[in-house]
Amino acid sequence: MSRKIVAAVAFALCAGTAMAAEVGGVKLDDKVTLGGQELVLNGAGIRTKAFFKVYVGSLYVPAKASSAAGVYAKAPRRVQLNMLRDVSADQMLDALVDGIKDANSPAEVAAVKAQSDELASILKAAGQLKEGNVLVFDYVDGATKVSLNGAAKGSISGEAFSKALTNAWIGDKPVQADLKKAMLGG
Repeated sequence: MSRKIVAAVAFALCAGTAMAAEVGGVKLDDKVTLGGQELVLNGAGIRTKAFFKVYVGSLYVPAKASSAAGVYAKAPRRVQLNMLRDVSADQMLDALVDGIKDANSPAEVAAVKAQSDELASILKAAGQLKEGNVLVFDYVDGATKVSLNGAAKGSISGEAFSKALTNAWIGDKPVQADLKKAMLGG
């Protein structure tokens, strides 16, 4: 009897460390490597809009953080969006631009206007996001690198832009409070 219990406990421990997190039916890696540094999944949640599930938003950082300040204290970082439905490039762009405007002061928004325009060009060139696509914003080496399904789409210089964009999810006025809480591990 005790051998079965030991075996069951050992299996549970091994399975627990090997398993990736799952949110909204999307399996997320517990760790990723970015810029030669290992990042851990800080948290993830579902972005909804008018009762529709739009994407699973996840945040990867060098060490777990429960606040935006903690996230910004160290780089690199990743915001990953796993699409749960089809979204046009214009819809995603509008949502991101609105998120930046709502989550930052007018001065901060003005300071990253040129970078926001770069983001618009990148997203329009990428085209429609389909269910199952993965849109990633990696902040590494002083730039936000945008990729879609693992393919690089563009790079936007500056920590101020990365912070303004990330504030849309985890800042004082996020696009969705429960998503912020989930991404900050709450």
